[in-house]
Amino acid sequence: MTITCFIKYEIDPYQNDAFEEYARNWNEAIPRCGADLIGYYAPHEGSATLAYGVYNIENLAAYEAYRARLMADPLGRANYEFSREKRFIRREDRTFLRLVTGTNEGLLK
Repeated sequence: MTITCFIKYEIDPYQNDAFEEYARNWNEAIPRCGADLIGYYAPHEGSATLAYGVYNIENLAAYEAYRARLMADPLGRANYEFSREKRFIRREDRTFLRLVTGTNEGLLK
């Protein structure tokens, strides 16, 4: 069963461009390391500090292996360092959910 990881970010509203660069950097590293990237979402209307990253992964064991590969990946390490240096992420929380209905409903049986 595939699970979806939702990463909720609280970002510095004055560094939205830095967050967008960070998000674009994951387009290559995340799929290469084993997750199916759905996308990153930056503030548009409403909250100026709320952003999301969303990807699918097979299960929690696959997630642990994926995280290890991401930390060893040159682009992954560079992107983590970029976020530490710029300090545009104030907080991040991960939630894992499973799809129970929707456009892929036939795949859930």
